[in-house]
Amino acid sequence: MTEPITVLLADDHPMFRRGLRALLATMPGIEVVGEAADGNEAVRLAQSLDPRLILLDLQMPGGDGLTAIRKLTGSDPHPHILVVTMFEDDDSVFAALRAGARGYVLKDTEDEEMTRAILAVGHGEAIYSPAIATRIMAFFAGRTTEPFPALSESERNVLRLMTRGLANDDIAISLSLSPKTVRNYVSNVFSKLHVASRAQAIVRARDAGIN
Repeated sequence: MTEPITVLLADDHPMFRRGLRALLATMPGIEVVGEAADGNEAVRLAQSLDPRLILLDLQMPGGDGLTAIRKLTGSDPHPHILVVTMFEDDDSVFAALRAGARGYVLKDTEDEEMTRAILAVGHGEAIYSPAIATRIMAFFAGRTTEPFPALSESERNVLRLMTRGLANDDIAISLSLSPKTVRNYVSNVFSKLHVASRAQAIVRARDAGIN
């Protein structure tokens, strides 16, 4: 008898987890072994439950998804990770893939497509929703812009100095800006990168090749 694909759900929205669990209940050979509400909890539960597959959101409190993916894929053996998220920008997609995710689908994906992605990644394959696959193809065709195109040149300069470990006051001196202006730029960077802290912004920047 084939072993079931054991699944851990990691998302901070209980209603979305409930919807995923309901979908998984209709799939033979799938067994949900646990649920996590943030990245840190996902890592802890993965260590104790040893799921084969983790369905994981990128933006969660208490430990973001990208950090969780890196920790999870750093273990041996490690679970297969399917990112299920709202974010479809290039930076989120490629940061997740570099971190070790095997698949990437959007939360509004139809049930049939979601089922196909879950089974594929559960069996060790790589799969992406059509919108994400299009972005990946464009990237390898050389049609992408530099990382985080939503950032202004000034915001990008501030982010670059943040990744080098400079505090706001030091950044202000380096760029000949007022501390208040730098604080505003940092706040804009957080918003545009969908992060809640300086550490998360630095991780995302380094994942995208900014240093």
